[in-house]
Amino acid sequence: MISDFASLALLSYPQIDPILVEIGPIAIRWYALAYIAGILLAWRYCRWLTTQSPSTLEPKDMDDLLLWATLGVVLGGRLGYIVFYNPGYYLENPLQVLVLWQGGMAFHGGMIGVLLAMYFFARSRGVRYFELADMVGAATPIGLCLGRIANFINGELYGRTTDVPWAMIFPQGGPEPRHPSQLYEAGLEGIVLFLFLWFLVRRGALERVGAISGWFLIGYGLARIFAEFFRQPDVQLGFLAFGTTMGQILSLPMIAAGIVLLVWAQRQPLR
Repeated sequence: MISDFASLALLSYPQIDPILVEIGPIAIRWYALAYIAGILLAWRYCRWLTTQSPSTLEPKDMDDLLLWATLGVVLGGRLGYIVFYNPGYYLENPLQVLVLWQGGMAFHGGMIGVLLAMYFFARSRGVRYFELADMVGAATPIGLCLGRIANFINGELYGRTTDVPWAMIFPQGGPEPRHPSQLYEAGLEGIVLFLFLWFLVRRGALERVGAISGWFLIGYGLARIFAEFFRQPDVQLGFLAFGTTMGQILSLPMIAAGIVLLVWAQRQPLR
């Protein structure tokens, strides 16, 4: 039961128009800008990382990877959402697959898409896969942070009902105050994870191939599992076995893979 005091202490949800600029039939949305800005900033950071690493990768390699990674994020993120979260709806409404500007992207799908893009890129360039993955992993939290902020602006992926003083009433979430879980995820999956990986980079973690990739998988998996305790599950899925959510279940293999990768990285010689 939400107390009267808590309801008076609620923070106001900022009613930000999801459309930044609209000229005739053309609309520029915050959601799209978040993806564009995230990809471009991550690309610039990856270019800088090539100058801090003993790998054979050069800034121009990151220039060429940009298109591959963008396709991986968009196609993988969309297909991941369709397969993991709402396959029935898209089977009945196939044209909605193309409506990207209304949301409906899954990180785990986007990650798979980028992993595949990096695999084919590394093969075409003859570079070590995990040298590339380490740099992309270190930069990924930039896009995650901006993407979660865009979710907040859209009023989607809101949290569970609560009586904490910073609760908000989301337009799409009914009359009950909820956790602003999008901001929790922006902080944990974005800012905290980025700073942690940056600290490891500064300590020379790029000298051990696979280490940053392993820590990214573990860090994101733990942050996502924790944040899911405050996030409202997708209505079409609800809670799964033992009260878990789809986001938590998909994050468990990431943590396991990250641990295996860290053990493997520790056995590799320093570059």
